Amino acid sequence: MTDDAAPAKAVGEATRSGRMSRPRFWLALGGCLVGVAILVVLGTWQVERLHWKEGLVARIEQRTDAKPIDLDALVARFAETGDVDYTPVTAEGRFLHEGERYFLSTFEGQAGWNVYTPLLTGGGDIVFVNRGFVPYELREPQTRAKGQIEGAVTITGLARNAPTEKASNFVPDNDSANKTFFWRDLDAMAAGLTLTSDAQVLPFFVDAGPGRAPGGWPVGGTTAINIPNSHLQYAVTWYGLAFVLAVMTVLLVVGDRRAARAATGASA
Repeated sequence: MTDDAAPAKAVGEATRSGRMSRPRFWLALGGCLVGVAILVVLGTWQVERLHWKEGLVARIEQRTDAKPIDLDALVARFAETGDVDYTPVTAEGRFLHEGERYFLSTFEGQAGWNVYTPLLTGGGDIVFVNRGFVPYELREPQTRAKGQIEGAVTITGLARNAPTEKASNFVPDNDSANKTFFWRDLDAMAAGLTLTSDAQVLPFFVDAGPGRAPGGWPVGGTTAINIPNSHLQYAVTWYGLAFVLAVMTVLLVVGDRRAARAATGASA
């Protein structure tokens, strides 16, 4: 018998088979009350998550609609807040194509890679730029030579915070030796780069904005801004279950009282 069926059976016993034993009644009543409390807590938690998610979505929309700032301003903002996710930014420098890293991805239903390339800035620092998507078979640079831009470039896109851990245990481990990544571990991606003594790898990424490189690949503008928000549905579900269980609890108590009166009348 499931936990949900137990209160219903207890109600039936109280109304059809006479008054249930006191231990059984108090056990059923306690189970109902605890169940209602748990369901209300879950519903309230989902409401709190709903407000948090709505605030997050509003903040992202506000950021993405803003004008791009330069890289120095972005560095200063990160130092102050530690959060530059989805901030529009413009960066200037030179790509170090030999330091490409490949992040497994999809684009418009096609499997492939996002190409992360170190950008050497005018100040001598490095920022990893997600230049965008290439199909699976175009991972190797020689297959898209026209897109390997030399010389000074200006990139406008969205800054992204660097995650500190995998999103879940289902995400495979990165294969740094083969430059293959399944989550954006900045330290692992930066390992092996040749840097000057005073250079540093900036603690965030930049996703390049829409547009195709010469030759068609990579194609930028692949940042996914799609944040699911089902918390209202979950809250309604938990509160609805709490209401149903509360009604069953009332029926349990009413049935027990009726059975008690019936037993008293029969003995009189």
